Amino acid sequence: MLTIDKIFHASSVLKSIVATTSLVRSETIAPECKLYLKPENLQRTGSFKLRGSGYKIAMLSDEEKARGVIACSAGNHAQGVALAASKCGISSLICLPDSAPISKVEATKGYGADVCLVKGCYDDAYQKALQLKDEKGYTFVHPFDDENVIAGQGTIGLEILNDIEDLDAVIVPIGGGGLISGVAYALKSLRPSIKVYGVQAAGAPSMYNSINSGHIECLERVSTIADGIAVKQPGENTFELINKYVDDIALVTEDEIASAILTLIEKHKMIAEGAGAVSVAAAMFNKFPLAGKKVVSVVSGGNIDVTSLSRVIERGLIKSGRSSSLLIELIDKPGQLKDVSRIIADCGGNVTSVHHEHSGDTESVNGCYLRISMETRDYDHVEQITKALKAEDFKIV
Repeated sequence: MLTIDKIFHASSVLKSIVATTSLVRSETIAPECKLYLKPENLQRTGSFKLRGSGYKIAMLSDEEKARGVIACSAGNHAQGVALAASKCGISSLICLPDSAPISKVEATKGYGADVCLVKGCYDDAYQKALQLKDEKGYTFVHPFDDENVIAGQGTIGLEILNDIEDLDAVIVPIGGGGLISGVAYALKSLRPSIKVYGVQAAGAPSMYNSINSGHIECLERVSTIADGIAVKQPGENTFELINKYVDDIALVTEDEIASAILTLIEKHKMIAEGAGAVSVAAAMFNKFPLAGKKVVSVVSGGNIDVTSLSRVIERGLIKSGRSSSLLIELIDKPGQLKDVSRIIADCGGNVTSVHHEHSGDTESVNGCYLRISMETRDYDHVEQITKALKAEDFKIV
């Protein structure tokens, strides 16, 4: 069974394997509370997963190590198992969903593991790993539903308590639930007054649904940019621990996740993947009662594919009103584009692209459409520009 002594033991064992990630104060992300970031995106392998897999593999018997290990992962657990196995001098095979970012696949290989790509999502990779485990006799390293893995993740809770006094709440991402189970158990065992809040992506609410219904549920499908927490079915051990030790769970949307990723880049020069940013999104968008509280958001990972990052940044810009577009119906005559550009510039907007459509269903035979893309400060700025255009009789479609 999971005990606080096991978590302390994990902390001792992991000293030579993981890095201690110091809290970072954020003055601007959620100004209504005193927010600190726990930057596990700066951990070796780029996520917290090295803690759980490192402790699990360290605790294997010589016989289990000799057989080699197998794991399944959306990417971060894969890298943790690969590095931990390499440090112990044992072989590892990782089953990843074929939708996993290329950067995570290549990083896993780079840490010394063999990779088996499986069509589908994490749960499909999980079934394949179990099949190969039985066929080949590998030792299976579960990504979240294992007491040693959970104990390893719980060392994050110990580090948080060592870094900060008078802590009121911790916000933790939830996929299968291993991270929050370990953190919540450690915090509640040592300081029961601390609130522990969990966050899932709205497109993969398996633990959220399960806790609310009172029994483990399996989703038919998951869809989210937070691929690291896109889990169809939570674990049995993690479900019980979360049900007992976690105070509340909230959901965040894709746009909210994208905004959190963008904010971390701009405000803290910190790269977070979708799964790592959900805890920050929860603080940004007031998912929990945090006003006046001292709060830690666990940024659980930073392994985001570069091509995905560019799309996420664009989505975050749109969500925050930093990137916007207007469709304007004009009379097709000289000077119209010049006047529109002047109004936008006078309001402080920056035109980034222009598309002039001569054909279309306009009221006037001489009508046309002008699509303007702009860089703006926020939604209020967009409204200011819109009002200025309307004041000079331009029709906003």
